[in-house]
Amino acid sequence: MTITPGYYLTVAALLFTIGAVGLLIRRNTLVMFMCVELMLNAVNLTFVSFAKALNDVGGQVIVFFTLVVAAAEVAVGLGIIVAIFRRRPGATADDIDLLKG
Repeated sequence: MTITPGYYLTVAALLFTIGAVGLLIRRNTLVMFMCVELMLNAVNLTFVSFAKALNDVGGQVIVFFTLVVAAAEVAVGLGIIVAIFRRRPGATADDIDLLKG
């Protein structure tokens, strides 16, 4: 049995859908953060499957840049989320307005 790029695209679509639904439904900032990461990884899977199918390295280069953006997101976003959770345990996305000062 050979795995075609269509299977990878289906898995990527499912992962992206789960991430999008989780981002829209959940109010916990950590869960929302994980859903964004899931969506980024679904896009990465799509880029890699197209790069493999088309024998082009461009998709893999874009995945590299996406991983850099994800790392920067983790560095900044996780710091902000942890700072919020230290001040208010069980904080939700509605509590983000506390950062106004």
